[in-house]
Amino acid sequence: MYNKVLRPQKELVLCEDGTNTLFSKEFNEPYHSTKDGALHESLEKHVKPAFTIKQEAENLVILDICFGLGYNTFATLYHIKQNNLTTKVHILSPEFDEGLIRSLATFSYPREFDFLKPIIKVISKAFFYEDEQFKIEVLVGDARKEVPKIKEKIDIIYQDAFSPAHNPLLWTKEFFSDMTNISKEDAILTTYSTAAAIRLGLYENGFFIFTHSVELMRTSTVASRKMIESFEYIDMELKKERNPTARSFRDEDY
Repeated sequence: MYNKVLRPQKELVLCEDGTNTLFSKEFNEPYHSTKDGALHESLEKHVKPAFTIKQEAENLVILDICFGLGYNTFATLYHIKQNNLTTKVHILSPEFDEGLIRSLATFSYPREFDFLKPIIKVISKAFFYEDEQFKIEVLVGDARKEVPKIKEKIDIIYQDAFSPAHNPLLWTKEFFSDMTNISKEDAILTTYSTAAAIRLGLYENGFFIFTHSVELMRTSTVASRKMIESFEYIDMELKKERNPTARSFRDEDY
């Protein structure tokens, strides 16, 4: 499924929001939705809904699947600084493309990330950054192997791997189980995927499922281990009754 020969082959792509992303030849798709835009997608599908739900938290541990170009991680820091939040965050993010991480110091990020350039430079060299408010760890390796090793209990999961069609092993019921095992009882998960198979896999691991909608953005999914308000609840038992052949992704299928 993975191809080390194709891994270094990437092309710069301009998104509709004016930000840059890359197209991966290995996975035959871009790192971000070119329609929604790299920064816009990170903020609206992951960071903002997550921080709305966890707005009372003073400390947050975030699992970012996977690091890639770092947009979700850097958008988190941007959101915190832009809103003058005092929230302390520890972000853990697996990534098996070491060469990509080393190239980030010269990647053309949006101007919103200008203040993050020193942090990006450190991460591109050390795969780690820490100050009084932020701690970022890039876990170099396969997410399926790195996630079960994590000792910290997770508050927020950004589930943002390449699509289920191109990287199914990061969307299976078993992988969701690995993430559930290291998560707090009130953990939440954000993802761009609204596919029935993905929502079923999360539901089968004890998550309540919600639809997240925002203007000028396609709908996405928020999953929570506790019931939450302000999001459209999806009755998965009813969905199963209406679509009895629906099935979550399983490791045994790949």
